[in-house]
Amino acid sequence: MKPRHKRAAIIVGGLAAVSLAAYFVLNAFQSNLVFFFTPTQIDTGEAPKDRTFRVGGMVKEGSVKRDNLTVNFIVTDTAKDVKVAYTGILPDLFKEGKGVVAQGKLDGNGLFTASEVLAKHDENYMPPEAQHAMDQAQIDKAAKSLK
Repeated sequence: MKPRHKRAAIIVGGLAAVSLAAYFVLNAFQSNLVFFFTPTQIDTGEAPKDRTFRVGGMVKEGSVKRDNLTVNFIVTDTAKDVKVAYTGILPDLFKEGKGVVAQGKLDGNGLFTASEVLAKHDENYMPPEAQHAMDQAQIDKAAKSLK
């Protein structure tokens, strides 16, 4: 084999190895990608039914019901509500009327089964997506009341 052919074979082999590595990295990234949806987006059917995603908003007042380690509560963006079930220990900052982000899956009945619940850590902080959803819901509610 000529040196020119050897160099070409090494280059092609190197490109194949780099391509394979890029494929595995992108595949791992895609499978671990988790999107954020508001209760209004879930109600309109934008959220996936068979994939893990996050829902965020405020814990509705009077909606928290505890049964041993299972907690049922409602997440709202003031326009729409999503029922959430979580089994486990909740964060200390989890309270009614406070912001929350839950990660899990939506079942066929509209119940969001959370595998993780995150409570906001500061009274002034809210994820930008959740803040935008709350603001938009307030605008929509005001527009409906004017009609």
